[in-house]
Amino acid sequence: MGAAWQVFRKELLDALRDRRTLLMVLLSSVAIGPLLLVALSALVADFEARAEAREVYAVGLAQAPTLQNYLLRQAWTLQAAPGDYEAAMVKRSFGHAVLVVPAGFERDLADGVAPRLTVVSASANNRAQGEASSLAHLLRGFNQEQAGLRLVMQGVSPALLQVVQVNEQDLADARVRAAQFTRMLPFFVLMAVLYGALHAALDTTAGERERGSLEPLLMTPAPRWALVLGKWGAVASVGMGVAVLSCFSFLPGQWLLRSETLSAMFQFGPREAALFLALLLPLAAMLSALLMAVAIRCKSFKEAQANNTVVVLAVSLVPMVTVFNQGGEQPWHLWVPALAQLTLMQRVLEGEALAAADLFLPLAVSAVLSALCVAYVARQLRAAALR
Repeated sequence: MGAAWQVFRKELLDALRDRRTLLMVLLSSVAIGPLLLVALSALVADFEARAEAREVYAVGLAQAPTLQNYLLRQAWTLQAAPGDYEAAMVKRSFGHAVLVVPAGFERDLADGVAPRLTVVSASANNRAQGEASSLAHLLRGFNQEQAGLRLVMQGVSPALLQVVQVNEQDLADARVRAAQFTRMLPFFVLMAVLYGALHAALDTTAGERERGSLEPLLMTPAPRWALVLGKWGAVASVGMGVAVLSCFSFLPGQWLLRSETLSAMFQFGPREAALFLALLLPLAAMLSALLMAVAIRCKSFKEAQANNTVVVLAVSLVPMVTVFNQGGEQPWHLWVPALAQLTLMQRVLEGEALAAADLFLPLAVSAVLSALCVAYVARQLRAAALR
């Protein structure tokens, strides 16, 4: 263990000497929390501002004073749509749905003929598409009001059309609703840990082989497992340091939230940060060992970087599993590294309590994979020494 400690100190100092790379990693890990929270806050604030504005963009609304009166009574502001609204909507430079009123609206309404209103939106324009549903709901209210007035004029109670009353109930609490916006936070923290350990893992394996400093190290009387443990410990320490900085950056990052609604719903305190670390630290150790195992067979830093692209791609594609799997969380998710951490971190953001078994299973999988990768690196070093 003394030899492993010496190698650990040497490799950690080498990693810390590359100040330019280290500075970029540290800044990205520290800034990731505040930047993401500011971006999410701006998004939610934009939604809130659009909801409070209550604006209806229309074409030909002056020809429909009855509809115009109804919209004003509902406290909506009427705006004229620009002439090129269709092209602007397709290009996403105009983010509002547009109501198109036909020329004979009032005449058809008086004659008992149902006028045809058109709500124009673009499915590729998320802002316009979201506003289209609100506008359609508003027009349904106008339709019901006119139908009720016609029934009253015929001496029929409008209540006869209300066969049932429908009440909507949302079972999701505030933290679960907030987690719909913050779902991407665990993924970015995970990627920060991966990239934090990537450079150190490449430099301590393929980088030393390329510089010619690996062979003199193998000629020392230190056991191979001591060399590997020291190198792995240094790389894992860098990844774990990034995990600590990334998780705790969310604590001051909450001060930058611009949306009062999101600020009230998003509760990330020391408990949540500690749970994040309990999930990320074993994963950082496993990813460090895996990156070293891939890079140890490469003869140059660039070759190792290209080969480890597979690892980076695999981790970055993990969230796609939850996108394509609409059946919700599955038991096998906790057996897959990175996917298990993302799943459990999402539970933490939703305010759920984690059982000991939930934490133990990803920890055990990470420990087993770390041991296998470290053993593989030691075997490769032993083979390199024999050659």
